[in-house]
Parts: sequence; C-alpha cells; structure tokens
Amino acid sequence: MNAIALIKDGRRDFDFLHGDWTVAHRRLKRRGADCHDWDEFAGTTCCRSLMGGVGNVDENHMTERAFQGVTFRAFDVARRTWSIYWVNAASGLMGEPVHGRFENGVGRFYGDDLDDGRPVKVAFVWVVEGPDRAHWSQAFSYDHGQTWEENWAMAFTRIPRRG
Repeated sequence: MNAIALIKDGRRDFDFLHGDWTVAHRRLKRRGADCHDWDEFAGTTCCRSLMGGVGNVDENHMTERAFQGVTFRAFDVARRTWSIYWVNAASGLMGEPVHGRFENGVGRFYGDDLDDGRPVKVAFVWVVEGPDRAHWSQAFSYDHGQTWEENWAMAFTRIPRRG
C-alpha cells in the first residue's frame, strides 16, 4: 500500500465515488416558488481521482434532458476541507463552490450562489449507503439559512466492472 492511501486527513473521503454509476435524478420543477412537482429522469456518472486523492472529477450525462455537467472537487490539505465546483455544459461556466467535509459518514458542504439572480445559500449532502450505493442532495435557502428547500436529489448505483 502506498503512503497516500494511508493518509486519513479527509483527502480519501470521495474514494467511494470513483467508477461508473447509474443515477436516478429527482429535481424540483421550479425552485423557490413553493412548487411540489418533481421531474424524475435517469443519468450516468463517471468519477476518477486526481493527484493522489487531492482532487477528483466526475462527468454527468442526463441524456433524457439533453444535459451534461462536470463536478470538480479539490481538497484543501491545510484546512482538511473540500471545495466542490459545478460546470454546466450549457454555459461552460464554473459555478460558485460549496465547502465542507465528511463527519460520521455524511458529507455536508455549504456556499453562496445566485438562483436566477436571487442570492441563495446552498447545501450539498452526501451519504454513502454502501460500496455500490450513494445519495446526494442539494438544497437552497432564500432567507439566509432560516429555511431550506431541497431541489435536487440523486441516487447512485454502481455499474459493475466488466472482466
């Protein structure tokens, strides 16, 4: 085993996500509008490690919605926190990051962004449900964190390796 694999500072927290996944998406049809209607669709994700675990990248394909995006994650070794960035293929622009870490098997990440020009607080939650299942959710707060509206959830199921 190499020395990087033995480091327990948090840089290996996203190792569970490496590989290929099918994804069941559940996305709120309208955010911040007291909407209770959800859009459900399938997708795929492929994630790989970068720089010995200090970074990783995943590519997301949502073919049914003709949509793609990339997530880039970078680990701050000194602070022991992750920064997560999203790039939407429609614009090609990298969004504002969320920052956080895993504690007791749950990853919580927070940041500030704009939703159609409205300032929002953003929360991502990652839960590892086993070696072949994981769950991610996103919530926005339009009132500085007093209340939260979950607007996107993704259920990941690993695609078995062939061979």
